[in-house]
Amino acid sequence: QVQVVESGGGLVQAGGSLTLSCVASGSIFSIVAMGWYRQAPGKQRELVASVNSGGNTNYADSVKGRVAISWADAKNAVYLQMNSLKPADTAVYYCNSYLYTTTPRGRWDEYWGQGTQVTVSS
Repeated sequence: QVQVVESGGGLVQAGGSLTLSCVASGSIFSIVAMGWYRQAPGKQRELVASVNSGGNTNYADSVKGRVAISWADAKNAVYLQMNSLKPADTAVYYCNSYLYTTTPRGRWDEYWGQGTQVTVSS
């Protein structure tokens, strides 16, 4: 089994900063990509940022210059440093991991965390 757990969400004033953390654990052989998505009320889930095993990153236009994603390979962890937060950043943030698991059989698969709420007040 694989578990993906996020932490670090909370309430912050506009202009403030937050760092989200995500750790994948369990029957993991290899991770090729991890990313952060968010879903605001009444909206579709959207990509915020992603990083792959080659170190390549991808950011949504709406967060470029304000957000940085980093991956601690040895810890199977990914972090999202968010600065200059805006009320429009308010959403549930989900961590996603694409990896090779060995249980119950060897396969590539993606896993999602339960989400962490980020609320930015004006």
